[in-house]
Amino acid sequence: MQEICSDAGMSAGNLYRYFPSKEAIIAGIAERDRAEVAQDFERADLSQGLFSVLEGMARHHFSVRSIEQVKLCTEVMSEARRNPEIARISSAFDADVRRWLTEMFNTAESRGDIPQNADITGAVEMLMVIADGIWWRRALDPQFNAETMIPVFMDVVRHLLLRPATPKVAGKES
Repeated sequence: MQEICSDAGMSAGNLYRYFPSKEAIIAGIAERDRAEVAQDFERADLSQGLFSVLEGMARHHFSVRSIEQVKLCTEVMSEARRNPEIARISSAFDADVRRWLTEMFNTAESRGDIPQNADITGAVEMLMVIADGIWWRRALDPQFNAETMIPVFMDVVRHLLLRPATPKVAGKES
């Protein structure tokens, strides 16, 4: 709450004049972030190529976003472990991002940018894990340079989306 108040330039007492609870403040932050990410996906122009679009989005969210935004987001993620309402808000945001990525990859598949049998579900899940890891590393390590990770991230994205899905063997996990 101290970081939120500092960023807002007001005391906690004043902040609570605008929001009835900590959960409402976090819901407002999450909604603002969700709306921004939704706009990113809406503006995505796949005619520029799927991987070019993803690289631009990665650069914006991993490197360009301010460290204050990154730290605030990781604080919300931490609070989600303790607070069921914040966990619900975070889970809904994650579900939206998964849906938007899946829709983008399905469109890319129909355009022929990725193979018809790409493991879109697996790729989306792994990209979510990697994105969370980059944000945590950025929040915790002042020496971490996310910009240098973007080419590595893009290599992983290409590997995940350009290889065919691994067939599942009955009775065995792949």
